[in-house]
Amino acid sequence: MPDIAIVGAGPGGLMTALRLHQQGLRPVVYEAVGELKPLGVGIDVKVYATKELDELGLLDEFREISIDAQESLFFTNHGQEIYAELCGVHMGYLYEQRFVHRGHFQMFLYRKVCERLGAATVVTGRRMLGYAHDDTGVTVTLRHPDGTTGQVRHEVLIAADGIKSVARRQMHPDSADPTYSGITMWRGTTLMKPFKTGGTILHIGDPRKSSMIVYPLRDDFEGTGLTLVNWVVEATREESVEDWNQRGTVDEVLHYYDECRIPFLDVQEMLRAAREVYLFPLIRHEPLDSWCDGRVALLGDAAHAMYPRGGNGACQALVDGTVIARKLATIDDPVAALQAYEDERREAVNRIVMAHRGEGYEVIRRMVAERTDGERFDDIEKVLPLAEADEIFSRYHKLVGQPRPGWAHGQATGFRSAAPQAR
Repeated sequence: MPDIAIVGAGPGGLMTALRLHQQGLRPVVYEAVGELKPLGVGIDVKVYATKELDELGLLDEFREISIDAQESLFFTNHGQEIYAELCGVHMGYLYEQRFVHRGHFQMFLYRKVCERLGAATVVTGRRMLGYAHDDTGVTVTLRHPDGTTGQVRHEVLIAADGIKSVARRQMHPDSADPTYSGITMWRGTTLMKPFKTGGTILHIGDPRKSSMIVYPLRDDFEGTGLTLVNWVVEATREESVEDWNQRGTVDEVLHYYDECRIPFLDVQEMLRAAREVYLFPLIRHEPLDSWCDGRVALLGDAAHAMYPRGGNGACQALVDGTVIARKLATIDDPVAALQAYEDERREAVNRIVMAHRGEGYEVIRRMVAERTDGERFDDIEKVLPLAEADEIFSRYHKLVGQPRPGWAHGQATGFRSAAPQAR
């Protein structure tokens, strides 16, 4: 069995370690930061990703730190409902869709790696500077916390080192630098009473001006009796790619939702009550024509960074981990195993990357805004027929690997109602 190094202890790297262990392999994980902390905001964990957790025997414990997604509702910037669909098991899938704080999810996976593989598996304070590979292995150069450097030798290197991947830069120097899209995300959390079903995700706004996503992350957060709610607002803003992780203020985006009236949620109050606000430029990497360089393979954002629309970036990284672990466990030649992983994943995931760039299913809000010139409508069916919206959503769900139950038989899977309809 090959000696494997993983660079990056994010959710993708940690899940890959667990999948490799499940296959009888024992990787080492190198992480740049000196101490893992529960940082970040929300992740929308799709049904195919909860399946990954279940196959590792982690789903029951994962439920304790996450919220069951029950319904997904779409609104104009005026607060008029456009479309709705049920989520996860409520739509008929075998697995749940769940919402979770990224940092809590990462720490959960870190604990599981320590329990199953041993605490020494994750080596922190080791930032990768580069690699060199030959016929027998890979030499990885790492920077230590004191500024010194050292080298480690492994038979295989899996680079799960994120959107600013060092391995990607070395493998594809002409494709390493991202392009700023002109759109910035204001990301924050608010502690508040639960809204709607307590498991509702909202998609709000006129995308020609601004879009907003809202969903709950954790009930009874820190014993307060309140729900920690995640929200993301997109709008145009002049800034460079280097403006990566700065504090922001909601004052810049409040005006986009002056006329938004949703019966069960005061959008303005939620934004003003934010615990913190961070700015993230929405940047893009062009899809790669290869993920492997001999005994080195890219995984997760390092391989296929995608716009955070539709919530598939982190989820696809979990699938990457399953596939690469299976290939390394069943194909004797590590180079051939990594290439088989790429062959199974790259083209399919690149299609998702491009679909997200084109808004994915969020396009229905743009369609309504353009067909109404941003004004209020009297009858949504005359603006966007339910059958047309259903077809858009069903194509997207099939693309990302979770075709909608019933759609193949002509069953309408979306609805328009203040409450979910019985199926």
